[in-house]
Amino acid sequence: MNAVDKLEPVVEDWQKALAVVAHPDDLEFGAAAAIARWTGQGKQVVYCLLTSGEAGIDGVDPAECGPLREAEQIESSRIVGVSAVEFLGQPDGTIEYGVALRRVIAAAIRRHQPEIVITNNFRDTWDGDVTLNQADHINTGRATVDAVRDAANRWIFPDAGDKWDGVRQVWASGSPNSRHAVDTTDTFEVGVRSLQAHKAYIDGLNWPDFDPEEFLEGASRPAGTLLGTRYAARFEVLTP
Repeated sequence: MNAVDKLEPVVEDWQKALAVVAHPDDLEFGAAAAIARWTGQGKQVVYCLLTSGEAGIDGVDPAECGPLREAEQIESSRIVGVSAVEFLGQPDGTIEYGVALRRVIAAAIRRHQPEIVITNNFRDTWDGDVTLNQADHINTGRATVDAVRDAANRWIFPDAGDKWDGVRQVWASGSPNSRHAVDTTDTFEVGVRSLQAHKAYIDGLNWPDFDPEEFLEGASRPAGTLLGTRYAARFEVLTP
């Protein structure tokens, strides 16, 4: 993680956000407590999952795994106050950055018209050093940043909805380049429950000692220290 003296609070004077991530569970491994905070403030958050996570459990055939993970995501979303969840049918594990992916995401942005777009960490690592990120996350985040600009240009993907130029910022959750954060002290336990809802996935990873609360605290407490709170969620903030 790149060293910073402190983290600045993200803006919260908005009403509608769109979260675009690669897989079921991506938001729950870091941003869900923040989303619970915002839905508790009366804000609207929509989830767009590019894949159904169908290749995510080694011992479960994709035809069975996809619906199972979709169901877990819907329940996890409900826990944090999100009822609008879309699965966009991209191939789990082999998401490719390119024009086709930008079009899919731009169409979602135009459809939902958010002020804030939340996405995956798209940097090469999680820690700014040696802990490698995964290709689906990188490609999703990069394409989302570009799709925000695409969605604002009426001449790009003109058949993918009317232009939407109302996105104020893009927030990449868990980025090693994070300079901003949001206080999740009051919603931390809700975030833990949302991760616990991915039981089949966690069991399928064969991590016998994995504790969702311990994992989330390991990231949230240091971020909170830098924000001046008990717990926090980090974001890299970009302006289109």
